[in-house]
Amino acid sequence: MVSESFPDPHPRRLLITGGAGFIGSNFTQYWCENYQSDRVVVLDALTYAGNPQNLANLKARDNFHFVRGNICDRPLVDELLKTEAIETIVHFAAESHVDRSILAPDAFIQTNLVGTFTLLEAFRRHFPRIAENNPLFLHVSTDEVYGSLNPDDPPFTEMTPYAPNSPYSASKAGSDHLARSYFHTYQIPTVITNCSNNYGSYHFPEKLIPLMCINILLGKPLPVYGDGQNVRDWLYVLDHCRALETVIHRGKPGEMYNIGGNHEVKNIDLVKMLCAIVDELASDLPVRPSEQLITFVKDRPGHDRRYAIDATKIKTELGWTPSVTVEEGLRKTVRWYLDNRHWWQPLLSEEYQTYYQKLYGNSVL
Repeated sequence: MVSESFPDPHPRRLLITGGAGFIGSNFTQYWCENYQSDRVVVLDALTYAGNPQNLANLKARDNFHFVRGNICDRPLVDELLKTEAIETIVHFAAESHVDRSILAPDAFIQTNLVGTFTLLEAFRRHFPRIAENNPLFLHVSTDEVYGSLNPDDPPFTEMTPYAPNSPYSASKAGSDHLARSYFHTYQIPTVITNCSNNYGSYHFPEKLIPLMCINILLGKPLPVYGDGQNVRDWLYVLDHCRALETVIHRGKPGEMYNIGGNHEVKNIDLVKMLCAIVDELASDLPVRPSEQLITFVKDRPGHDRRYAIDATKIKTELGWTPSVTVEEGLRKTVRWYLDNRHWWQPLLSEEYQTYYQKLYGNSVL
């Protein structure tokens, strides 16, 4: 996906946290492709969802630098900001799976709250050195901080009160509040974005869409929580990258911007769409039609019923709208998983299988 034209007075120097993860790696690839004169530094701890293969093609570039490290490591963050003369932080690094936050919330508090605080404090100390260079701290967050909607409720806006319902969303809500406070207290130019559910390439297999794609290809059960009527607004990851690009160039410090795909779909309907697409595109499925693999499993605790984003603000103020329909995006995503078995097959480790046994019993793998 080619970038829009955003004239820049000078090349940027970006620190992208969590840049080896799903959204982070898509954004890193997008930025390096479209802004080849910018310096891009990725900081990633390479936990289970961070994959260095996502960025392997960038290693030879002179303007790209990868650092394995934790955002909670203050001396490391300080050193990177100083030696790389970082002007823009794009902060993706986070523990992000609700199911994992239910089983083990500790890491979510440490990474999402303490890690964000560490970055903000380091950037605040670094700020005087780069104050004249249009600095920005972009905090990438989630619509889950707003809680759950009833079927007839209007979508979330930037004025919707926070009401997180899981340790994951609560930790992200806390990090949002920290980012907001650093603008109002210290005048650090922070911007917060809250996006709906992303999907696309390089997505770790535990999440709904890659899990379904991979299990169909393997002939394994397709676990659907509860009655499958939970609704999510789906955003193709490269549309999200375009939105973040727009915010970096046109966003106003101290503001929040909701980013949505304008595609509300029930989970069960999404799974059936994926089954139909995989059945069409894959010739060697062990089970066909794959819809017969759908298996309803016990609902998870605190499962939000519906998310929906009102993206009017970013459309009217910054000029961004999603360009990829959910049907088009799902086909692109399925094709990627078909063409990149070498990427996802090693991720189905013993640890991964043990984790999913805890979630679904014998329903998966």
